[in-house]
Amino acid sequence: MADIVPHLKLTLEGAQKMLAAAVAKAQAMGVPQCIAIVDDGGHMLAFARMDGAKVLSFDSSFRKAMTAASSRAPTGGMPEGLDIRLGIATQGKLLNVKGGLPIVVDGKTIGAVGVGSGTGDQDFEVAKAALAVLPGAKTDF
Repeated sequence: MADIVPHLKLTLEGAQKMLAAAVAKAQAMGVPQCIAIVDDGGHMLAFARMDGAKVLSFDSSFRKAMTAASSRAPTGGMPEGLDIRLGIATQGKLLNVKGGLPIVVDGKTIGAVGVGSGTGDQDFEVAKAALAVLPGAKTDF
């Protein structure tokens, strides 16, 4: 077993490109959103709260991104009951609400995007728009 492995890293430039695409999609939909882009450790790289987005959606968008990065899976799919226990165990850091997607490149999760302020389906659509502009990112969620 190797002592070190190569590591892909989402850059600020990549995060900003994704953020711009998500904002453009939300504007086209007429749904102001809070959009958070995090690295693979769940640390914020880029964020926007569009004019008219719900103020408390800052928290949900960030938590969705953290959850998707941590679980390496889209949010909203945890079994009922497990989501509540994980939410309690993590002091609310993990959130099982639709709108968070991992950023997967070459089979490696390098971060996540979380979107909040619309319906779950609207949030999911905006998150997918962010992934679509990152070369090599998995988009078939």
